[in-house]
Amino acid sequence: MTNTSAPFPTGRYANDSAQGKSLSTSDKSKLPIDLNPQKIPQHIAVIMDGNGRWATSRGLPRIAGHRQGAKTLKELLRCCKDWGIKALTAYAFSTENWQRPVEEVNFLMHLFERLLHRELAQMHREGVRISFIGDLSALPKSLQTEMERSMAETLNNQAIHFTVAVNYGSRNEITRVCRQVAQLVEQSKLSAQEVNESLVEQHLYTADTPEPDLLIRTSGEMRLSNFLLWQMAYTEMYFTDILWPDFNREAFHQALLSYQNRDRRFGQVKASLSA
Repeated sequence: MTNTSAPFPTGRYANDSAQGKSLSTSDKSKLPIDLNPQKIPQHIAVIMDGNGRWATSRGLPRIAGHRQGAKTLKELLRCCKDWGIKALTAYAFSTENWQRPVEEVNFLMHLFERLLHRELAQMHREGVRISFIGDLSALPKSLQTEMERSMAETLNNQAIHFTVAVNYGSRNEITRVCRQVAQLVEQSKLSAQEVNESLVEQHLYTADTPEPDLLIRTSGEMRLSNFLLWQMAYTEMYFTDILWPDFNREAFHQALLSYQNRDRRFGQVKASLSA
């Protein structure tokens, strides 16, 4: 695990910034030259932490941090698409987040709905496939309707798979899978001997998505917070002190550089070279 917070500006964008040049859209879409295109993670998961602290530090209400955080997520999604990353999964609202102040929870629900209504057409044009994971039945009906519409309309898009975890908790997900498998055994549709990892994975919310290669968590917190516990068994983890609303392309660039320096062995030992 890495706890890092790189100063700005650094890397590919530093020279442009120092010389007072603005990056064109085409420049931004190009993979930074110090990243190996053969080692780009195919699936990235993000825990977007620090919206409230970002707002409070500026004398703003917490909801202002959530608004800015949504803009950051939109930019990260576009960056992933530009740089050849095929899947992005964002932890937007956990099963524990219902304990937050009612006003904040209500604002988040309205924000999700407004963003879907406003951004769906553009994401569809850009080839984004949208999915939602979690217990969606507890969400407002109007939000559920927008979610179902967005998933149906973008189902066949292939540029990038964007998954949003809403009312999601990994222990809840695994318990749900256990219950489903137990029912199959009770109904004699499955024997206990047939229960294996592959079967469990087929019943997870993420059954059609590869496991994350990289997890990014912002704001200096270093824990998983009940997020994709099964799926992240061998995921590389990157922690940064940067608050989520400030997590820009350069910060993402630094996360990818760190990832590309990892030695991913998946529990195995690489054979040593003979002298």
